[in-house]
Amino acid sequence: MANRLSEEEQDLHHMKSAAAEFYRLNRVPQELERVLNQLFIHRPEDIHGYLADYFKKLCAAPRISRLRGKEVYDARGQLSIEAEVFCIVCNKEKSMSSAAVSSLSGPKEALLDQQRAADVRTAAQWINEPLSTMLKDTNPCEQSEVDHILSNFFMARYLEDKDIQNKEKEELGSPSEPEVVPSPLPAPSKDKKSVDKGKKSTTAEKQFPPAEPPEAVLPGSLAIGSVSLAVAQTGAKIQGVPLYRYIAALKNREDPTPFHIPVPLITLLSCGKTSTGKLSLLEEVILIPKAGQRVKQIITKTLELQKEMMRIMNTSTKHGAQAVLCDSGVLAVSYERPEQPLDLITEACSNSGLALGTEVQLALNCAAPELMDYTKGKYEIATGVLKTPDELVDMYQTLVSKYPAVVALIDPLRREDREQWEKLSNVIGDSCLLLSDITYKAKAPPLPGVRGHILKHTQETTVSDLICIASEHKGSVVMMMTTCSEPCSDDSLSDIAVGLGLNFVKLGGLSGAQRMTKYNRLISIEEELSQQGILASKEKHPPPTVP
Repeated sequence: MANRLSEEEQDLHHMKSAAAEFYRLNRVPQELERVLNQLFIHRPEDIHGYLADYFKKLCAAPRISRLRGKEVYDARGQLSIEAEVFCIVCNKEKSMSSAAVSSLSGPKEALLDQQRAADVRTAAQWINEPLSTMLKDTNPCEQSEVDHILSNFFMARYLEDKDIQNKEKEELGSPSEPEVVPSPLPAPSKDKKSVDKGKKSTTAEKQFPPAEPPEAVLPGSLAIGSVSLAVAQTGAKIQGVPLYRYIAALKNREDPTPFHIPVPLITLLSCGKTSTGKLSLLEEVILIPKAGQRVKQIITKTLELQKEMMRIMNTSTKHGAQAVLCDSGVLAVSYERPEQPLDLITEACSNSGLALGTEVQLALNCAAPELMDYTKGKYEIATGVLKTPDELVDMYQTLVSKYPAVVALIDPLRREDREQWEKLSNVIGDSCLLLSDITYKAKAPPLPGVRGHILKHTQETTVSDLICIASEHKGSVVMMMTTCSEPCSDDSLSDIAVGLGLNFVKLGGLSGAQRMTKYNRLISIEEELSQQGILASKEKHPPPTVP
């Protein structure tokens, strides 16, 4: 009996020694002594809340425990993917954030439903299995490390897919893919009419460059951008800062002070291919507000202008046109000529007391690459109205000359028409900013005359990629642009645009939850910065636009 008690006492002694060593190594006595001293000094009403807050600061940094990918519907009712990040926080697994990015349906048309569904399934599989395993135990505040893992994974999948395609071609006997070369323009006839118009004959003989091969969209790539954004949101949440400040710190290596709000560009009208009229050239007519105004003030004035435009269309035979609400939250109007929507806006501004050209300016999203008829080598700017690249340049010059309030053109030509880009810059570049979408061709050589770039957060684009692109184009105008295929409740694009320090952000029209959520977030950020005294106001837009 004595021996047995002696053994029990010995075990208890060992246990006490082990406990003392465990507490010593983890500095438990010191922390208990410190918090008890502070507790007595402060004597808070909520003693246990005080203790909880104290020890919460000493908790281990959260680590990613797993990811979850699930199918969601975007603003168009199409399938997309949402990535959710879980972390171990205070010894418990907790859902930290979720995010979804836009699907890249390509510069021409959307994916088929079956193909989209397959892409979303692949993205969900990537998130739930390999990516969840690869990011397990990673610090979500190490954005560059996370994005590096995501980019490497994507590149490995891309190379695997390329190898599979090459093997399939070899098994089929290595058939040579026919080069897609658009037909040259028809040779001019040699009648008297052609001789009299020698200039046009020379233009007609020009061979226009074939279309560049489209960027391949790898099935599942939506997973990369979604996970990257969800991790960034998690990092911001852990650090207790808004997403825009978190991204700004990632970009600048420190929190910049002060911040400025990108000027919101608001789409007024759409006369593109999806509208009911003959005109296809103007995908969007966009309002550029005068610099130095608050976002809420800009929205209020724009809503008043839109009401006046609607009144004119409903009562005037001169501007009479059918109008329907399109995906971008604006009116798609059935016009035949590009002058008609500009005349409507001119009259509405005059009636509303807005000085067009000073208080209000305009940008035209031409979306010209979608209008090329490769069988004829011309742009079909309206039903039955075809123009060569050179003729289109002449038309832009005439349009900008007639409407000096037009100070920016977005994608006025195909990337392949480099000669015409240079010509267009020479004739209107001093008064009109040329912008090109770099989402699809981020690594492509810069276009001549382009001083502005469109940036979208889609597919495999990581937060680190956005930071890199914005930094590379520092000194030129960079605009963040929304797409129609976005989740309704996500307002992160506004934070991203502010955090990157961009000049402009285009969120679409003033209609629809997925757009107004972003506008409201922009207003909230502006008010927050103003209250903190760190809101910088830009009195002038970047050149060549004027206040």
